[in-house]
This record gives sequence, structure tokens and C-alpha cells, in this order.
Amino acid sequence: QLVESGGGLVQAGDSLRLSCAASGLTFSRYTMGWFRQAPGKEREFVARIWRSGGSTYYADSVKGRFTISRDSAKNTVYLQMNSLKPEDTAVYYCAAAYVGDEYNTWGQGTQVTVSS
Repeated sequence: QLVESGGGLVQAGDSLRLSCAASGLTFSRYTMGWFRQAPGKEREFVARIWRSGGSTYYADSVKGRFTISRDSAKNTVYLQMNSLKPEDTAVYYCAAAYVGDEYNTWGQGTQVTVSS
């Protein structure tokens, strides 16, 4: 089970940190990812962090502004979002992949709204 938190309503230029707490899985064996879905749009990839935590990858749209990290002691993955823009408005989901990029466990999502 994955449970996201930390979403909210902020102004452009503000920061937010999303959290995703994992339970019922061996956290260290999973690649963790963040995705988002804006109204009327398809879900898109945002960032992912490899099992060991040493390798990260970002969508071009968030590179340099967002940082993904994980805390194995807390079974939690984070998404630090800085310099938020109105186009970052979406429901953000975390997901877990046991094999490659096959994300088969998803959270319920947390809403992020950025006003201009």
C-alpha cells in the first residue's frame, strides 16, 4: 500500500514536499516513481528513484526544480517541489516498480494546485 500526503494549494514560486509512505512491500527492492495527471490530460511521469537510491531520473519539465529522495528507515519516498508553476497543477501519484519500470502498485493521489 502506498499513501501520499503533502499536497495543497500554493502560489507560483512556492515549494511543497510530497511524501509517500509504503507498507506491505519490501521497500528497498522497489524502484519508486512519482507521476501526475492534470485535468483532461493523460498521466505523465515526473521522477523516479532506483532501489538503492543512488540513481534518479526526471521529466524535462521538472528537472532542476523537483528532487526525489527516499528514506529506507521510514519506507517513504519524497518529492521536493520548488519554483512551482501553474502548469504543475495536477493530482500526484506515487508508484512502486519491482521490475524495471513496471509500476504495479499505486497510491490514491494527492492534489497539488498552483495559482498564478
